Amino acid sequence: MPEIFLNGQAVQAREDQTVLQVALENGVFVPYFCWHPHLSTAGNCRMCLVEVEGRGLDIACNMPVSAGMKVFTDSDDVKAHRKAILQFITLNHPVDCGICDKAGECTLQDYHYAYNGEPSLSVDAKVRSTKYYNLSNRILLDNERCILCLRCTRFTHEISKSMALGIERRGDVSNIRPVEDRPLGEDPYSDNIVDLCPVGALQSRQFLYKSRVWYLKATPSVCPGCERGCTIQVWHRKPEWFVKSLDQRQNTSIARITPLENPAVNGPWICNKGRDLARIFERVRADQPMLKGRPVPVAEAIDAARRLIGAARHPVALVSNWGSNEELDSFKRHLGEVFVHAHVKTDWQPEEGERLEDDLLIRPDKNPNTAKARELFDMGEPNYHDGTDLVLVWGEGYDFSRIPPQAKIIFLNSYLAPENGHADVFLPLSIQTERAGHYTNFQGVVSKFEPCFPKGEAVLDAEALFKALEAPPRGHT
Repeated sequence: MPEIFLNGQAVQAREDQTVLQVALENGVFVPYFCWHPHLSTAGNCRMCLVEVEGRGLDIACNMPVSAGMKVFTDSDDVKAHRKAILQFITLNHPVDCGICDKAGECTLQDYHYAYNGEPSLSVDAKVRSTKYYNLSNRILLDNERCILCLRCTRFTHEISKSMALGIERRGDVSNIRPVEDRPLGEDPYSDNIVDLCPVGALQSRQFLYKSRVWYLKATPSVCPGCERGCTIQVWHRKPEWFVKSLDQRQNTSIARITPLENPAVNGPWICNKGRDLARIFERVRADQPMLKGRPVPVAEAIDAARRLIGAARHPVALVSNWGSNEELDSFKRHLGEVFVHAHVKTDWQPEEGERLEDDLLIRPDKNPNTAKARELFDMGEPNYHDGTDLVLVWGEGYDFSRIPPQAKIIFLNSYLAPENGHADVFLPLSIQTERAGHYTNFQGVVSKFEPCFPKGEAVLDAEALFKALEAPPRGHT
């Protein structure tokens, strides 16, 4: 392993590394715009210039290490060139931070204050370009903010392989544009380019003008959209910034979803379905226990369910593959002896037009915890018979017409559905954003999710509910 010197400090490097990689790995920050650890090296922003003794200035992102080289990342020449580069980049870049969604997360903004901090040297009017260009039905492009780092084009060529973006024209009129016969809207990973953009050029229509990032906090979670189980960040409003006089639903709603980098599962990416989880989680909730459609207190509904379980001679359970590891274990521990016939059902089927599978992240099973459920319970449709007298249905997606007409039904669900009122006992459950837990993906990797929002007063956590259902009804011994 070659030894190099960073600002006089000896560090060990690998022969396949660049100076930028060695510097970052050893806690020496070198600024950059176009470089990204999961994309090819473009070397076009020139922001990562460093000084090498005997060689002068060069870009660190494309400079291989060699034994004994002496690198200075903060010399006077380096500082002067960084400042000049930022002056050049901001020459025509609009100073519209007040209305830009990237404010607070903008690399250009951060670098300007860190390495430049001065007004533009130009006295001429800024060159105008295309604003709010429709790249797709999900993404807008502001060419006046674009610094042509080309991260977005490299992503569509190297990661998603859609080849959907390219550069039109040359020089100071170059623009990012979609390739005519390869619509960006058909790329199921397209929203990753919004995260990749170091400035405010690429804007998510979902998040546009929705909130300032400093009003939000990110809670680690897991995408339930398929058996991959990508780790994500669920962004929601900080309690100290709760809205009081406007629509208070903003306080308990998802502002956006971004990837949480996890080399063991999804790397730094997620698919667009993961970005759209608010559409799944924020459907109309079921928040009231019921007996045959009649609202009742929680205790009365739990007692009724206990009585049905205690009286059943041939009960069958249909187990949710959206249940967490803890919930599945709780069902097995507390109710497994009663529901000897427990089968894993499929809560979520692929939607029309949804990509079923690919070589990057997307998996064919559109449920997050089938792997763990399969460890504990049987798969597939149960074999009902004339003696089946109780069916417990946990979660969505099951056709009640398959249940024998003589059987009583206990239904555990989180969302408003016609079946809620048809069940003999209905109990509303919390959802993933209201509790902590773990999912096991198809490769056996376990990932954790945390709660973002409080659950309703009459809404139950399945893990605790299964323990409560194990006890005999009140008045029995």
